[in-house]
Amino acid sequence: MNLFRKESLERYLGTDQKFVKSLTAFDLIALGVGAVIGTGIFILPGTVAATDAGPGVILSFFLAAIVCALAGMCYAEFSSALPVAGSAYSYGNVIFGEIIGWILGWSLILEYMLAVAAVSTGWAAYFNSLLASVGIKVPTALSGPFDPAHGTYINLIAVIIVLAITAMLAHGMNTSMRINNIAVVLKIAIIVIFIAVGVFFIKPGNYHPFLPYHITGVFQGATTVFFAFLGFDAISSSAAEVKNPRKNMTTGIIGTLLIAIVLYMGVAAVLVGMVKYTKLDVANPVAFALEMVHQSWLADVLSIGALIGMFTMMVTMIYSSSRLVYSIGRDGMLPTFLAKLDPHTSVPQNALWVVALIIAFMGGLVSLDHLTSLVNIGTLLAFTFVSFGIIPLRHNREISNQGGFKVPLYPVFPILSGVACLAMMCLLKKETFIGAGIWFAIGLLLYFGYGYRHSKLNR
Repeated sequence: MNLFRKESLERYLGTDQKFVKSLTAFDLIALGVGAVIGTGIFILPGTVAATDAGPGVILSFFLAAIVCALAGMCYAEFSSALPVAGSAYSYGNVIFGEIIGWILGWSLILEYMLAVAAVSTGWAAYFNSLLASVGIKVPTALSGPFDPAHGTYINLIAVIIVLAITAMLAHGMNTSMRINNIAVVLKIAIIVIFIAVGVFFIKPGNYHPFLPYHITGVFQGATTVFFAFLGFDAISSSAAEVKNPRKNMTTGIIGTLLIAIVLYMGVAAVLVGMVKYTKLDVANPVAFALEMVHQSWLADVLSIGALIGMFTMMVTMIYSSSRLVYSIGRDGMLPTFLAKLDPHTSVPQNALWVVALIIAFMGGLVSLDHLTSLVNIGTLLAFTFVSFGIIPLRHNREISNQGGFKVPLYPVFPILSGVACLAMMCLLKKETFIGAGIWFAIGLLLYFGYGYRHSKLNR
């Protein structure tokens, strides 16, 4: 049994040729910003300032961004050298071997689907409160996961939003990207309006002391806000559908991180300047700060921004999930009907709708309160392998990246990135590792029971 047999880049490129190459650098940045900038931008800067870093939360975001930038550069080199669908799953198959590729793919399935299911319930909660403000109340039975003891049977709004986004993606990438791009521009505009208005209410005294919890608080805050930047890796799932991937994939990944850090640091700087950091340990710090300076109209606008932010995140993650499942089906390790592309739209419809139904089931019927932390371990595992994978990638003479992006200061930056991701993983709770262990055990059973025998490498 050869668990480390490797896939051929040529076969991947040949199979993925059926995709229409329609995505531009702007589309990729919109996908990335759509995934990275969500409701966290209205919550994390305040809560981390209050509990960990004080006004030094600005530095916390900067430090977290540096770690993500290192991993981002590694993803940029991989997507430039291997412009195929499947992200870290495909990279693992080509560079490390099939069993590593499968483990990475299985962890990414968990990351993408669980993240969308969790966000769909958050979107439903915001939408329900918006309906309530105009006198419309969703019946209790249709407003939560299956829990007859508390009178809830299904979160109908969460199911509807997932299926609506999937229907949009099923129509093809051109229409989907137009809608997503408009939503992302609106979301950024709302955040910029907050920064522009908030600047006029900054009191310099609120920045003192700048490091009330000392430099250790800044580092502790960085470990918390690090997870706010996760999601840019989803861009690499789209490589097979990108015009000029060697140039545009790099622009998409690095551009996403640059925009994210400017927006996160901007919101953090304005927020702790408007209100003393000690008062920001509340459920919605940005809305609270606006109420404090009598700008409640903008708080209502931010609620719309939060809905748009969650919408774009779900678009990116459902899209990425479908391309990941397509890639695993392409290799025969899941049923091959998942790898079929619709002849009219060039969309893997089977993979897309299977993903959607699973996510809708999880978001509509399952309580996810104790599962969302598993998203972090799946992401960090992929980051670690992609970071260290730059070294064997550079030594692989069959893969040419002539003229493509390469991580600077090789091998220092890839090693630093891998070590930083391992360090972040060590900070996760014991319960997260137990949950991940169960998930990976299920994945290995599936691999040895089905995937290994049906893999196209067996032929």
